Amino acid sequence: MVSNSSHLRFFPYETPYDHQQEAMETIDEALSDGQDVLFEGACGTGKTLAALAPALEYARTANKTVVITTNVHQQTRQFIEEARAIIRQEPIRAVVFRGKLDMCHIDVGYEECQALRDTTRELVESETDRDELAEAERELLDTATDSDAIAGRNAIMDELDALDDTIDELREQSTCEYYYNNLTAETEPFYEWLFEDVRTPDEIYEYAHEAGLCGYELLKEGVEGVDLVVCNYHHVLDPVIREQFFRWLGRDPDDVVVVFDEAHNIEDAAREHATQTLTEQTLQSGLSELEGVDDPRSTPAENVIEAFQDALVSTYDDGLAFGEREAVGDDWYDLSITNDARRDELTLAFLDAYTGAGIHEDLDQAIELGTELDRSYEQSYKNGETKTRKECHVLPAATFIDDWLQDSDEEGMYPVVSVRRDQANETVYGRAELYTCLPRRITQPLFEELHASVLMSATLRPFDVLASVLGLDPEESMQMAYGPQFPEERRRTYAVNTPALFARRRDEQELQARVTGVLEDAIRFTPGNVLCFFPSYREAQRYHDRLVDDIDATFYLDSAGTSVERQKEAFTADGNGVLLTSLWGTLTEGVSFDGTDARTVVVVGVPYPRLDDRMNAVESAYADAFDGTRNDPGWEYAVEIPTVRKTRQAVGRVVRSPEDFGARLLVDERYTTKAKRELQQYSVVETFPPEERAETIDIEPKKLKFALLNFYTDMNAWAGQPPTP
Repeated sequence: MVSNSSHLRFFPYETPYDHQQEAMETIDEALSDGQDVLFEGACGTGKTLAALAPALEYARTANKTVVITTNVHQQTRQFIEEARAIIRQEPIRAVVFRGKLDMCHIDVGYEECQALRDTTRELVESETDRDELAEAERELLDTATDSDAIAGRNAIMDELDALDDTIDELREQSTCEYYYNNLTAETEPFYEWLFEDVRTPDEIYEYAHEAGLCGYELLKEGVEGVDLVVCNYHHVLDPVIREQFFRWLGRDPDDVVVVFDEAHNIEDAAREHATQTLTEQTLQSGLSELEGVDDPRSTPAENVIEAFQDALVSTYDDGLAFGEREAVGDDWYDLSITNDARRDELTLAFLDAYTGAGIHEDLDQAIELGTELDRSYEQSYKNGETKTRKECHVLPAATFIDDWLQDSDEEGMYPVVSVRRDQANETVYGRAELYTCLPRRITQPLFEELHASVLMSATLRPFDVLASVLGLDPEESMQMAYGPQFPEERRRTYAVNTPALFARRRDEQELQARVTGVLEDAIRFTPGNVLCFFPSYREAQRYHDRLVDDIDATFYLDSAGTSVERQKEAFTADGNGVLLTSLWGTLTEGVSFDGTDARTVVVVGVPYPRLDDRMNAVESAYADAFDGTRNDPGWEYAVEIPTVRKTRQAVGRVVRSPEDFGARLLVDERYTTKAKRELQQYSVVETFPPEERAETIDIEPKKLKFALLNFYTDMNAWAGQPPTP
């Protein structure tokens, strides 16, 4: 490879590491060839700058825009800091993009905002036309000497009167004061301020609010041709939003290079964006909406919507076993409706309940009517006839039913009926869902459209699996992996040989006692904070209760919905703290525990997801899609590899710099080398990358405290006398 150092102008620090320079050159070459890059780099690799520097250099020379995106909030902050460092060395125009709802000054929905914007723009255009005509009228008044000039002035006066009437009508309608100021005030100072640095959405909101401007609309109108955009996955993975987003950038997809951070999350994020849902309430609201509509198309619309609602209710009524309805709570509870011999139970019930002349003809009329109703609601809001924009329920209901009939039997689509309890009236209601098992339905068209992409994470391997799942061509992509870059002698990774914590065994008292003993030793023989991950919040609670009264430490129990920042701040300020959390929580990714923040990280068990019907559907879809690639591609692609990635993410929370040190404990025999021989298919050790397997040390629980004592003694970590084993 010929070395090209021109990208170093976008590298804001003195000298890149050797591996970082190598990565930048590889990425630069790949982008020039239009190749996608799969880039795994352990903590300390400097992945963000290794991707950004060559991407910005290529974009600068090829007239393209770089978009860097993540679904982890904490990572966005890092991108902003890196971009600020770059801009102080090499001028770039960079913006940080966030959704409209987070930046709106008057707190209205998307449809209402669109209506306000249209009316406001129409008002400003009418006022501009009136001012231009008034100026023309004044000029004619000064020069009018013949009948033609007088007639022309009279015609202008008539137009002015008509415009005055239009303006009066528009002023009575719903408009946005902030957007009005965007169109009429001097906005150049905003853009000068915006591009002096890298501004956060909160900073933009505050600046615009003080100036009486709409920062979101200004941002949209000012991003065309920028060098770098920082945004959420949402802007790239959602096809509708992506089309608008690229239009705001003034770029075709082939003019965009996307850098995906935490790219191991793309699979789940794409699946989430592709999934469609329709609740029983929307169906009922659609029927209520049709009652007041005097239109011949309302009857066919009612036919299909009522039949689908009846089918949904009968399907979940039949699907709930005796006593099961009473157990339904606040969360959606899935019911299996698929079968091997025919269409799903909801579709069959729908076909049985429908009594119209033709389903597809009725659906076409329902969608047509819903579209017109939606437009009329928008117009009423714009005209000031309603204080809020009425929501149309007929259109989404009919559109979903149409998609259901077309897609529910397609490869990789899993039809689901779920129920939950309405706490207001203690009733159970249902939801139909088209769940996308194969994320490449969303991602493959995206990657085909883009000029190139860089997918980076500390846990991407195996690359061939990731590429297949997302619809990339493994043979056409550039792949590179860099292991830990810090001194190996400053870290220890132990696979602790406790019995496997299978879900069916977690309530066994003897097993709990052995795991508790390991945790006690890990806490007592760590000179500082200990971070403990469990397969669920319930398990974290269990071991918190077993430990809290017996160990001289401050315990922090994480729970769903707890603020990550507040929890981390209290824990890291302690010095003798133990934080217990779930591997499926928010502390496993994008949160660093540097230096004394945490010395030892413990992963208890193998964090397999709940193996319900939905996960079984994903496994089955993967098995069919990737048959012949591995012995059991369904299990491996859908369950085991994502699970091990979750574990690898957790252990990567500690040892974050060359000066840092720490221990990582994997507490479950399935992580040990001997498990491959003794547990066979239950072993997960072979799913780890080779260099991580090589440095993992199998250890018996009773020897762990001695190993930790010796390691931390070698690190001179004990502030006083070390504990006695």
